[in-house]
Amino acid sequence: MYWWPLGAVVLHIIEEFVFPGGFADWDRSYRPQVRSSITPRFHLVVNAVLVLVCLALGWLGPSPRGVAAWLTIAALLLTNAIFHVIGTYRTRSYSPGLMTGVLLYVPLAMYGFTYFLRTGQASTGTALAALAIGGSYHLWSSLAHAQRANARDSE
Repeated sequence: MYWWPLGAVVLHIIEEFVFPGGFADWDRSYRPQVRSSITPRFHLVVNAVLVLVCLALGWLGPSPRGVAAWLTIAALLLTNAIFHVIGTYRTRSYSPGLMTGVLLYVPLAMYGFTYFLRTGQASTGTALAALAIGGSYHLWSSLAHAQRANARDSE
């Protein structure tokens, strides 16, 4: 179970950038106000860090830190799925990453939170903190995109 996020993330990245691909262009058209911040380097770094963190989850395994980290990443992935659903709805066009987000990320988070709480491996406080931290990714990512875009556009 500790390796599941890695598999889901790899499949999601493949959907976004390989088959069918096109996420970067879709994202730039969806968020034109931060278009200049959505670069190949940005996607490479963010996805490389995510893959490395998911590898660490597998290595940490069933330790208290491993469970907390697993839940935090699951919350991040869940909000990423929500981002794709909202983006698809707003643009009325397919967001590459939508399918793996909905079919993998949502059930992974739901199952994981239920499992770790039910088995007592995570307290309610740990689960809520993980949800808040992981779920906040799109908020601070949007703020960082806006800051980078403003800096790039004012050059």
